[in-house]
Amino acid sequence: MTPRGSIDEICVNTIRTLCIDAVQQAKSGHPGTPMAMAPVVYTLWQEFLRFDPEDPIWPNRDRFVLSSGHASTLLYSMLHLTGVKSVDANYERLGTPTVSLDDLKHFRQLDSKCPGHPEYHLTSGVETTTGPLGQGIATSVGMAIAADWLARYFNRPGFNLFDYDVFALCGDGCMMEGVSSEAASLAGHLQLGNLCWIYDSNHITIEGNTALAFTEDVAGRFLAYRWHVQRVSDANDRERIADAIAIAKRIDDRPSLIIVESHIGYGAPHKQDTSGAHGEPLGDEEVKLAKRSYGWPEDAKFLVPEGVYGHFAEKFGLRGKKLRAEWMALFERYKSGYPELADQCERMQRRDLPEGWDKDIPVFPADPKGIATRDSSARVLNAIAPRLPWLLGGAADLAPSTKTRLTFEGAGDFEADDHGARNFHFGVREHAMGSICNGLSLSKLRPFGSGFLIFSDYMKPPIRLAAIMELPVVYVFTHDSIGVGEDGPTHQPVEQLAALRSIPGLIVLRPADGNEVAEAWRVALEHKHQPVCLILTRQNLSTLDRTRYAPAGGVRRGAYVLANAGNGTPDVILIGTGSEVGLCVEVYEKLTAEGVAARVVSMPSWELFEQQDDAYRAAVLPPEVTRRVAVEQASTLGWERYTGLRGTILGMKTFGASAPLKELLVKFGFTGENVYAAAKQQLARRE
Repeated sequence: MTPRGSIDEICVNTIRTLCIDAVQQAKSGHPGTPMAMAPVVYTLWQEFLRFDPEDPIWPNRDRFVLSSGHASTLLYSMLHLTGVKSVDANYERLGTPTVSLDDLKHFRQLDSKCPGHPEYHLTSGVETTTGPLGQGIATSVGMAIAADWLARYFNRPGFNLFDYDVFALCGDGCMMEGVSSEAASLAGHLQLGNLCWIYDSNHITIEGNTALAFTEDVAGRFLAYRWHVQRVSDANDRERIADAIAIAKRIDDRPSLIIVESHIGYGAPHKQDTSGAHGEPLGDEEVKLAKRSYGWPEDAKFLVPEGVYGHFAEKFGLRGKKLRAEWMALFERYKSGYPELADQCERMQRRDLPEGWDKDIPVFPADPKGIATRDSSARVLNAIAPRLPWLLGGAADLAPSTKTRLTFEGAGDFEADDHGARNFHFGVREHAMGSICNGLSLSKLRPFGSGFLIFSDYMKPPIRLAAIMELPVVYVFTHDSIGVGEDGPTHQPVEQLAALRSIPGLIVLRPADGNEVAEAWRVALEHKHQPVCLILTRQNLSTLDRTRYAPAGGVRRGAYVLANAGNGTPDVILIGTGSEVGLCVEVYEKLTAEGVAARVVSMPSWELFEQQDDAYRAAVLPPEVTRRVAVEQASTLGWERYTGLRGTILGMKTFGASAPLKELLVKFGFTGENVYAAAKQQLARRE
């Protein structure tokens, strides 16, 4: 039997059946949404999407985000049928298919390029890792912001380098997640006319009909957000879908939402409007029924009929090739007319830094009174940003407290009437801020997002995704301890440091003074493939005398010997981070005066220290020296790896309390007297 219908119908049904077969062979996955949305995605890609399969990282390509990540076979099928090629970690084009037919046959299997949910760093053509619902569409807001910022910064008369659009496919689950509301609200406020969400309104989630928990007027909600809203009553009406997308592209003063009504498992009548087609394979009999309804050979598996590849190549492929070739020619002319900007553009795409980007970073003189590390961070940030034009960011309504406002002339505020500024106001939307920063980073900008450390809890999902995607986002978290004082336990972070340290691939840095802050920023921006958290204080910290103690350059190794009694092996080691390093130094001086061979280790980053070789780590923390005291105003969880089971850990074992800081330090034991007593106890214990 030969598949019947027009070539467009055959292409749509090829997408559907590839998705069905991949899920069925894996005995795992979600076939319903790919079956229902195949006509929508086919129309978007074949008729509109500006994307060259030969170069999936072409900077001015349109972005397609599959926020409904459980429908991953839909994206994998499109990447296969359109012939998208692979790119390696060094941004080199390999010329091999990113998704072969064999890859589809190994959907959800170990080491497959078609994992259960799309993964950015694994499969070329996947613009962002999705799966946690709502994250994709929230990230797409960052991509849309980046497109407008890039246009304002790089475009010149006759040189329209950046004018791409961002499309995202989402579902009921995405709409229910709170992060979608945060992101949509900000997108409407910023009037992002290059952003279009296509909402698959199928009224089904895992538990059943959405009426169980979701009866709001989504169209009304988005109109209130100041979006342009359209409705398409039938997901199979490709002509109406095309009209809606064309209208959305013409709307340039607000983002667009296209609500598409569909039936989960379209073409599989026995599964229609049931959760089964959404969350599990159809089963052999339902597969045959579905294929029969498409006019498809019932027993054929992974069938790509003659003419399908060619049809995609003749339209999607040729359009993308032509647009990319025109852009590359334009960029060559641009390089002649604007060589400095062209160099910046190329560096940005490679995540390279400009020459001399750190030359203005200040050195902080020794000062017993010192300054808060949030304040030294502000000075460092504003020394770097003028020399790193694509460094931008803001706070979740806390910039005056986190000290992350860019204050140099021309920094400006990114608002609806100025999409070229570098200070962002995310509002009280920590979750969306994290996701938007991911979108900015995926667009090769260098974003930072800031807030109080306690509110990192609201940002955990996008921070985790940044680590999975290996994105160099910088998170600036201030008010790092019980140092918040009178605000009390609701605002005093205790377990947050341990939570952040538990995320694989994330670097956490808690610097001890202004010069460690300067080094921490250097480390953060030199990393191309790892997100970094800077953990900073509200209260002043002494600026250490670096002529007396070791240089702050040791920060880049995670931990270093800050102070040592003589050149021999110490009797006791005091380990601290952040504000507690000063306590360790105070006790070190007292012990040294008594003739005790003490050592202070400043350990701003566990992760960087663990990356060092065994010899360096043993030099800092000699295994034979077991008398150790660790001091940190946070949960003690994990410190045993550095103190050993017989060492002392001075940390937080309860939540904090509301009181002036000095009273809290006494109550919870963060005093020189208490650290000294712990050191003496260690010295007195028997081996």
